[in-house]
Amino acid sequence: MIYPKELWEDTVLEHADYPFQLFQNRCASAKTGDCILYLHWHEHFEFLVMQTGSAVFHVDSRPYVVQQGDIILIPAGSLHVGYALVDGDVNYDCIVLNASLFNDWLSDPVHTQYVAPYVEGRFHFPIKPADLDENCQPYYSLLDEIIQEISAKAPAYQLVVKSKLHLFFTLMSRSFMPQQFAEQNEPAYFPNRERFKQLIRRIESSYAVKVTVEQAAREVSLNPYYFCKLFKRLTGRTFVEYVNILRMKEAKRLLMESNDSITEIAACVGCENPNYFTKIYKKYMGMTPSQTRKREMTE
Repeated sequence: MIYPKELWEDTVLEHADYPFQLFQNRCASAKTGDCILYLHWHEHFEFLVMQTGSAVFHVDSRPYVVQQGDIILIPAGSLHVGYALVDGDVNYDCIVLNASLFNDWLSDPVHTQYVAPYVEGRFHFPIKPADLDENCQPYYSLLDEIIQEISAKAPAYQLVVKSKLHLFFTLMSRSFMPQQFAEQNEPAYFPNRERFKQLIRRIESSYAVKVTVEQAAREVSLNPYYFCKLFKRLTGRTFVEYVNILRMKEAKRLLMESNDSITEIAACVGCENPNYFTKIYKKYMGMTPSQTRKREMTE
């Protein structure tokens, strides 16, 4: 189902290589019926962990009552909203992640069989898993550990979080994988998967090379329309967004680590028009190139 664009939330995840983020929502002294999570949808998974209070969350129009200690799993693309059920503090944590977090597992046959069907949206876990199988409740501690890791940001926390998220998906798939799929090798979901991987690697190493959607589609032997659908499903971004984000992240690195002029950096990442470069950079980085450089000089 496609929801209205105006309800879409462009959730920005902190790191391109580790696309996950923790959002800690604290609603002090909420009143019964107060909206504690506005109506929206996004292209990322969301694991919601209730810490204090109780609320009802509507996911794709279905209500789920959530008490302290409960979790709900919100599939990518689902419309969701939340309301307090009683007066008092309502505190909950959301772990948001993009499916591209596990791109380096794409060639693993066990991942393809057990985890990829959920990551790629072919199957969905129950929104409130413990209601259907209480045996999965011990897995919830992994989410608590993930929250602690992201909050503390100890060295290499990204690897710990990634491994625990993959473990959580794997254990949950044991409980909810349809039997007929668990007993057979599932074919690759993306046509020309290896060509997609080669294309992405080339884009990530050649920032200044201009590649149109049509050219990229030809590289993976698909028509542009189907290519765009699969690319967005694989990365969580449109092709143009993905390329722009890569370029702007490289531009930020150059602004902070080199003495090149902004015009030179724009050209280096494939933007010949400095004004257009500034506009795109501000869109994705939240500040202008000049502001980035000034901040680096003052720190």
